[in-house]
Amino acid sequence: MDIIFGRNKKEQVEPVKAKVTGTIPAWLQGMLLRNGPGMHTVGETRYNHWFDGLALLHSFTIRDGDVYYRSRYLRSDTYNANVEANRIVVSEFGTMAYPDPCKNIFSKAFSYLSHTIPDFTDNCLINIMKCGEDFYATTETNYIRKINPQTLETLEKVDYRKYVAINLATAHPHYDEAGNILNMGTSVVDKGKTKYVMFKIPATVPEDQNKGKSPWKHTEVFCSIPARSFLSPSYYHSFGVTENYIIFLEQPFKLDILKMATAYIRGVSWASCLTFHKEEKTYIHIIDQRTRKPLRTKFYTDPLVVFHHVNAFEEDGCILFDVVAYEDSSLYQLFYLANLNQDFEENSRLTSAPTLRRFALPLHVDESAEVGSNLIKVASTTATALKDRDDQVYCQPELLYEGLELPRINYAHNGKQYRYIFAAEVQWSPIPTKIIKYDTLTKSSLKWGEENCWPAEPLFVPTPGATDEDDGVILSAIVSTDPQKLPFLLILDAKNFTELARASVDVEMHLDLHGIFIPDADWGSRKQPPSEERRDRAPNCDDVAPQT
Repeated sequence: MDIIFGRNKKEQVEPVKAKVTGTIPAWLQGMLLRNGPGMHTVGETRYNHWFDGLALLHSFTIRDGDVYYRSRYLRSDTYNANVEANRIVVSEFGTMAYPDPCKNIFSKAFSYLSHTIPDFTDNCLINIMKCGEDFYATTETNYIRKINPQTLETLEKVDYRKYVAINLATAHPHYDEAGNILNMGTSVVDKGKTKYVMFKIPATVPEDQNKGKSPWKHTEVFCSIPARSFLSPSYYHSFGVTENYIIFLEQPFKLDILKMATAYIRGVSWASCLTFHKEEKTYIHIIDQRTRKPLRTKFYTDPLVVFHHVNAFEEDGCILFDVVAYEDSSLYQLFYLANLNQDFEENSRLTSAPTLRRFALPLHVDESAEVGSNLIKVASTTATALKDRDDQVYCQPELLYEGLELPRINYAHNGKQYRYIFAAEVQWSPIPTKIIKYDTLTKSSLKWGEENCWPAEPLFVPTPGATDEDDGVILSAIVSTDPQKLPFLLILDAKNFTELARASVDVEMHLDLHGIFIPDADWGSRKQPPSEERRDRAPNCDDVAPQT
């Protein structure tokens, strides 16, 4: 798997026209913008974990049946510092770096200790977020980077801490119908407390307040929940929303703050401070968006690790929410490059397969109900919620499907009743091999796969004016380990999963993580055709980091 994970990828700053086979729907006009790690060696140094790699943005511009590809490294402060030093000098979650070997490392360590939580990287490699008319590369630290989607150039850096007291934030925000952003992050040991903070960023600033102020200055704290242990907050990658509620899982996959504060002096990575406590419960917090307060009932389930929420909705006095869950933290461990590039079948196998699980929680608990009785009466699920003592409810999910990850939906159904999940099929290896459409109603599935092809997260784009939930196309960037096959953008009919077209490009495409589709209708007056003219550019990654 070295072809996918071990080599630095060359950026393609100027657009390259793809070779299209098949027919692209005439209505599909816009840009698929994606993000993920693309550089894992700088000079003689190498990152330990795939999620540590320097962010490489890439895009597919679809215009009148043609497709143009380009890619560009995010010129973060982290990227620039590493390139200037020709070595890794900024720490990532799985790789601890020591910026200046000529100085006493203990003095540096004490400066870390004095702040409890060190200043994190701005290597925003996970996702793309839309805020008003602007777009940002995101990660799970307090930093995001504004980008130009047309050229993939890196613009200003935004520090969440200037607007809300958080040290970490998810890269998976939610959007309401007005485009306002709802996200959450962790505030670590702030005034003696560690808490999970939900915050809201407006898409636009009111005219009477729009005096050069950005939406960030209007960020408001929506709700906060104290961590059960202020020195061991839960790790989380995403959260769920319905029309009236927010769902947050405080899982026993925890970050040890004391270990983290001493990681530098001990010469270990921050990732080593994450531990899965298999003997502890997973607590399910439900926040009422109208009152901005958590429900009084204490919901809990068995220990699990969840990276991706799929969707949530309300039905007959209950909240139903779907997640992709693991029974341990082996997924994160397998993405260490030492594991990925060993014998793939023997050494890179999950000890816990990802399972699609549906939970059901009652919004109102009958106090007269007997202990042990099932409080769920919804006919559409076999999930149960058993009344326990002391206002507690034990939730047992319905197992829907085993072996999928990177779930996406028709976002028009986000927070509402829905039927279809589009995802990557993942069995006992962490690398997707197929794309799957799962029907939550019939429990059936459709799949696309091709030998030696490794698909990225599938993204659904609806047909303009569509009424059916699955009326649209699926877009996925496909990397191949077959030297005779170029990487390509795959376009599937979302209803029947038949291939409509593929756009092959002669470039070094990387396996990405997440992204968005920007329709031309949302691009407005800024829409421009791809330019073949060269621009001033920073050095290619090959100028600073040899391939391995």
